[in-house]
Amino acid sequence: MDYNKFPKPENDGKADHFLNMFLPDISLKNQQGNLLKIKRSDTFRLILYFYPMTGSPNKNLPPNWNQTPGAIGCTAETCSFRDNYEELIKLNALPIGISTQTTDDIKEMTDRLMIPYDVLSDSQNILLNTLKMPYFVIENKLYFKRLTLIVEKNIVKKVFYPIFPPNKHINEVLEWLKEN
Repeated sequence: MDYNKFPKPENDGKADHFLNMFLPDISLKNQQGNLLKIKRSDTFRLILYFYPMTGSPNKNLPPNWNQTPGAIGCTAETCSFRDNYEELIKLNALPIGISTQTTDDIKEMTDRLMIPYDVLSDSQNILLNTLKMPYFVIENKLYFKRLTLIVEKNIVKKVFYPIFPPNKHINEVLEWLKEN
């Protein structure tokens, strides 16, 4: 897909507060409906990648989705993390996807795309509001703007924002992990 045909997101400064932030003690449901804490003291790094919404073959995209800067490309981004999962693990990093979709929508997507890691639902906007996440609204529904946080010992060490094109973002993440 040629992402240059779609509007590119601009840096609006709404992710500037994340660097060196400690994550709050919040748990969200994964695709299996199990709660997963984001505040962790694991020895591996977490790659928390926030994305707007992965489309489903059974549902229409929201109106003007492709014209919304940064909205398109969630499936490609998620598949790029999936396809590089083993490499990320070798680099002592674990990806976790997060969107405002429901657990049922996330389960459908992770099953269909064979995603080997957790994808969390923030459908109640708890994390979005607590962390003051950048977002956009379509038809009164809030969607994350695409953002990736690399977290080490519960401290945000790297922020990627805005992310474009989404299918190439994994390369930036891998490069940063190899250098740090």
